[in-house]
Amino acid sequence: MRAVIDTGVLVSALIHRQGTTGGVLRALRDGRFIITYSTPILVEAIDVLGRSPFRAKYHIQSEDITDLVNLIRLRGELVTPQRQVNDCRDVKDNKFLEAALAGRAEAIVSGDDDLLILHPFKDIPIWRPAEFLARMQRWGSV
Repeated sequence: MRAVIDTGVLVSALIHRQGTTGGVLRALRDGRFIITYSTPILVEAIDVLGRSPFRAKYHIQSEDITDLVNLIRLRGELVTPQRQVNDCRDVKDNKFLEAALAGRAEAIVSGDDDLLILHPFKDIPIWRPAEFLARMQRWGSV
């Protein structure tokens, strides 16, 4: 399965490693799906995780960020969207839709209501992390 994972899920996965979002990251580590991402998605994740107050509050180390980036590069496919999308009410979230289209993703995983309200987007389901994991389990991917 090919999936775009939004920044909120990636960040939450590092903070709540044993929670549902952590399960998404474990499934990625285990090679159970391919993360489809674009440079703007990766830059946003690095930016959010690198903020000093955020790092201090959640005890995020530089190695945690490096490990996440390396995992995404190892288990993912970098795409360069050729088509601009303006369908999301939060314009900053259009990058996830663009990456999904460019990478022929089979799902977008998000907890963001601005994305979830678009379900499905151009026949691409937008699922919360728990639903994504449940669907993967039913398909034998988890």
